[in-house]
Amino acid sequence: MKHQKLELRQWALSDSKELMRLCNVIDRRFLSDRLPNPYTEKDAKEWLKMVSKNEASTGIYRAILCEGALVGSISVERKGNEAEIGYMLLNEYANKGIATEAVKQICPIAFKILSLERITANVFQPNIASIRVLQKNGFRHESTMQNAVIKDGIKYDLLVYGLTINNI
Repeated sequence: MKHQKLELRQWALSDSKELMRLCNVIDRRFLSDRLPNPYTEKDAKEWLKMVSKNEASTGIYRAILCEGALVGSISVERKGNEAEIGYMLLNEYANKGIATEAVKQICPIAFKILSLERITANVFQPNIASIRVLQKNGFRHESTMQNAVIKDGIKYDLLVYGLTINNI
């Protein structure tokens, strides 16, 4: 990371306004459509309640703070016998090593607390920045699902990356 203090902090129910702001300004090109748009305070409160209920049992959810400012979100959520990582970062904080460092910090926590053997990531094929973040953290390309996602009328291949506990 390039000279910035990064912190992963557990979400709090009081974060609803900041979460709403983040989700309404985030670049959505490569994010799942399950993130409501526009993202309301009600959406934020519902998500934060889910996080509070599931933290450390089925997921690890963290706010990404840089120099104390909320700049993104990262989570590892159990999906059956494995877990899936997802993250988002404000554009002005991209290409500064923040996402790479956030993934580096959360994976060991998730492996330990959730008793995982592997973590997967699904990435839209043109999302080169996210692919690089995963590769720098030891994730390996495992498969490609062709035309698996339609986003804003565009078909994308979905790349599956995986990290096992032995590779961290």
